[in-house]
Amino acid sequence: MMIDYTTIYAKKIVNGEIIASKKVKQACQRHLDDLEKSKDDPNYPYYFDIKKADKIIRFIELLPDVSTGKPTKLALFQKFLIGSLQGWRNKETGYRRFTKAYISMARKQGKSMIIAGIALFELLYGEYPKLDRQIYCTANSKEQARAVFNMVVAQLKKIRSKSSTIRKLTKIVRNEIRYDETNSVLRPLSRDVDNLDGLNVLLGILDEYHTSIDNRMMEVLESSQTQQEQPLIIIISTAGEKLNGVMYSIEYPYITKLLNGEVKNDNYFAICYEQESEEEINDESLWIKSNPLLEVDSIRNRMLKFLRKKLEEARTKDNLQLTLVKNFNMWQSASEESFLKGAEWKDCAIDYQPNLYGKDVYIGADLSRTNDLSAISWVVPVDGKFFVDSHSFVGTKGGLENKIKRDKIDYKKLEQQGYCTITKKESGIIDYKDIIQFIDDIVEKYNWNVKGIMYDPYTSPPFITDLEEKYPLIEVRQGAKTLSPATRDFQLKVYDQKIIHNDNPLLTIAVNNAILKKVNDTVQIDKEKNRNKIDPIAALINAWTQSMYHQKDTTDLNEFYHDINNISF
Repeated sequence: MMIDYTTIYAKKIVNGEIIASKKVKQACQRHLDDLEKSKDDPNYPYYFDIKKADKIIRFIELLPDVSTGKPTKLALFQKFLIGSLQGWRNKETGYRRFTKAYISMARKQGKSMIIAGIALFELLYGEYPKLDRQIYCTANSKEQARAVFNMVVAQLKKIRSKSSTIRKLTKIVRNEIRYDETNSVLRPLSRDVDNLDGLNVLLGILDEYHTSIDNRMMEVLESSQTQQEQPLIIIISTAGEKLNGVMYSIEYPYITKLLNGEVKNDNYFAICYEQESEEEINDESLWIKSNPLLEVDSIRNRMLKFLRKKLEEARTKDNLQLTLVKNFNMWQSASEESFLKGAEWKDCAIDYQPNLYGKDVYIGADLSRTNDLSAISWVVPVDGKFFVDSHSFVGTKGGLENKIKRDKIDYKKLEQQGYCTITKKESGIIDYKDIIQFIDDIVEKYNWNVKGIMYDPYTSPPFITDLEEKYPLIEVRQGAKTLSPATRDFQLKVYDQKIIHNDNPLLTIAVNNAILKKVNDTVQIDKEKNRNKIDPIAALINAWTQSMYHQKDTTDLNEFYHDINNISF
């Protein structure tokens, strides 16, 4: 009798029998909801095939553990992942439902073993296509790309030692596994994607995707799958420190919206085992949220002992960051001196446009590099909070394509979306007229009362004085005495979620790149690090030097005078 492990696990998570993160609960609830739809709604296009799920689960459990040589014993959560990907099918075609998967959890949870088993199953027993099944294990480095590949090799060698048939049909060479009967192949690939045209990928595995700085490999794999009936891309990774990388900046927000029901994509499977706050680290009963293997009785005590030791050592060394990333699957900035953590900034994002019309505004300018990147940022006090946003001006000296490639930022796309202006000057130097015109246009659009344009008097170009007749100009000296109070206060307002923003990608990139320079008890953003990418936040801190005092500026003096006269001394 076949057991539906996928549904059993989903029910255990949803009813609280197994502690889980919000995203895991949502993924499991999604399975149960879709199961009901598949039975009750004749127009629902998918069904869950227990036989398909059971077949691959049994296959992987027959594989020898590469460490012990004994058959692999899958945890229930692993069966859920495998069963979900293989069991959900299209009613009309019978092909797999999911063509893309995002799977994330802490280290040492058996991720590579799961994916290696899926890859080997597709190589040997994949149903569609019958021939030329191409499977690629990819990563940001050759060594990492070979991690899953090496796991498959180790598993296959164990099988070959016991099965003369498999030994006859398969070949293992240095960078390739071949299954000659079907002309199928499994290979590792690194990030060098310039010579990968002509692929016809059935299964593409993106291992440790958190290290990827762009989505070129993803594009190569997906664009090669046009003719595949049931293609599959699997992102498998822990969290990381590259907050401007594609996993955190693109895929993680997308799967969050997918699981929240904000976007609909029936062909994208997503699950994320993660701690949801640093406070949870203090309660080891919650560690299973990021370490799902803790469900297994036989290894729980050993895992807990390891995690306790790792956490204690990190705290003793006052270096908790990497432990949070690797062992608790929490995204962290790349440096302890980071201006803000990615999660803190993300928590301030809103998905609506507040009413900005007729409000006070504080405008900050960072105009020191007119041949590269300049920025205008603004602060609008609204509804007891501070709405912040920015617009960048992009120089093209040396060529726009070179700048896009160097910065890893698609300025063309961002200009189309309204986040920046690319200079049209042949010299590549930013046209100051564009900056002035932008300020005039946005002030007019919202009928703003400009409280001041805050700028650095030492590095701003002379044209800044052209604004003097229209708006009050306020010099912002760039020393710690001026910037440290503003920097600290802005951080605190972010922590308290008094700052709100619309997730402007260039501003977010700047926030993620900003590193603090500390001198005695003062701090300020270090402009010598990541200089090309912090202009929007540098401009915003300039604006904040004045907007931080906004509440004090709004005191009603007439009311104050009336109240003073009514006080008895």
